[in-house]
Amino acid sequence: MTPTVPRHIAVIDIGKTNAKVVLVRSSTGTQVAALSKANSVRRDGPYPHADVDMLWGFILDSLSALHREHGVDGISITTHGATGALISGDRLALPVLDYEFDGPEQTAEDYAQVRPDFAETLSPKLPLGLNLGAQFFWQSRVFPDDFARVTALLPYAQYWAWRLTGVFASEVTSLGCHTDLWRPERGDYSSLVDVMGWRSLFPPIKPAASVIGTLLPEIATATGLPTTIPVTCGIHDSNASLLPHLGQHETPFSVISAGTWTIVMTVGGATGALDPARDSLANVDAHGRAVPTARFMGGREFDLLVPEIAEPTEADIAHAIAKDIQVLPSFIPGVGPVGDRTGRWTADPDILTAGQRTAVASLYLALMARSCLDLCGLGRSITLEGPLARNRLFAAALASLSGVPVHPSGDSTGTSLGASLLFGGALPQTEGRNAVRPLHMEGFDDYVARWRQRVAS
Repeated sequence: MTPTVPRHIAVIDIGKTNAKVVLVRSSTGTQVAALSKANSVRRDGPYPHADVDMLWGFILDSLSALHREHGVDGISITTHGATGALISGDRLALPVLDYEFDGPEQTAEDYAQVRPDFAETLSPKLPLGLNLGAQFFWQSRVFPDDFARVTALLPYAQYWAWRLTGVFASEVTSLGCHTDLWRPERGDYSSLVDVMGWRSLFPPIKPAASVIGTLLPEIATATGLPTTIPVTCGIHDSNASLLPHLGQHETPFSVISAGTWTIVMTVGGATGALDPARDSLANVDAHGRAVPTARFMGGREFDLLVPEIAEPTEADIAHAIAKDIQVLPSFIPGVGPVGDRTGRWTADPDILTAGQRTAVASLYLALMARSCLDLCGLGRSITLEGPLARNRLFAAALASLSGVPVHPSGDSTGTSLGASLLFGGALPQTEGRNAVRPLHMEGFDDYVARWRQRVAS
């Protein structure tokens, strides 16, 4: 930690769908400015991979623009999980693999022989490349010569920290997000790391909130920022959303962080109900503690279900409930609490208005979130972060389904605020964050019962 909190903190926030650089005023915890760019996957090279050159250019241009306009005094980093970089010396040994690529399935049988049990890692077996350990294993088997030259294995947030500062580090929130690489209850690497001989490849573990270095001279020159700008180690995005709430609520409490994924976390909850077959697991918070978590790809599904978003009217909601129009999981195979089912509508969605279609999809997300809470535990309260905090029907339906207060965050991007707090600073004012009124509409209880029956059948 630096002795004084930087006035303006630029947060590099790399999501799976979008990348942002958000400037946060530390004294108030409010957003000053933001620049964003669609993230993309490159299809050239040996396999689909992150376009790190595009992202790097965007980061440098954004830092430069924000510094010219407002001044940047510190840089913090948060990224999506299930991603890591293989470094050889001062460059990538192989491209940063896209976790939606199915290559790791090719070595799944061999990987199963060395993969730790769920009881050890609280990390379920996930499809594609969603277990980072499976990615590294596949890369080591398919590209043995390249892997033999690897000198460091970096979680994704720490990859960007290295590019800015030249300093290597590992960090527990990124190591502990369904990677198979971490034992959360022991706070150490899993047996997989030692079996594969990878322990020496991971740099020293540093706290997410530690300042690991300052800007490299060439980065300072490219952006116009001083070389004295401090850079934090960085944090996994779901845990960045969680950070503002740690110590702020009576435990257990739940936080739902929304983006491409809808991540449901219960701080102070028990891990006993976690089911590895239903995409539930333990994340690791910034203090190294296991946090029961369940999730589904809610943002991706909503985009598929609702081509044109329209605020549902009361009549739209009543129509969906009265006509029993429902969405059943899952439109993203293999993920979520019902990932073994194929998603479908119970009626032709093309006959619905935009408002009716948005209403049905919003009710679906609420029902899925409630299913996740059965796995990770229902807290005494629920806080919504990200885009779902703006979905009034989702919040009202979830309040009705859960029976506990639901508080939408006033910040549309909780990950950026949370990452800025790695430097310290103030939380934003919470006026206007009263609990939403639960959805009370005739037929809703029966609608819920029918949805659950269909999902279970």
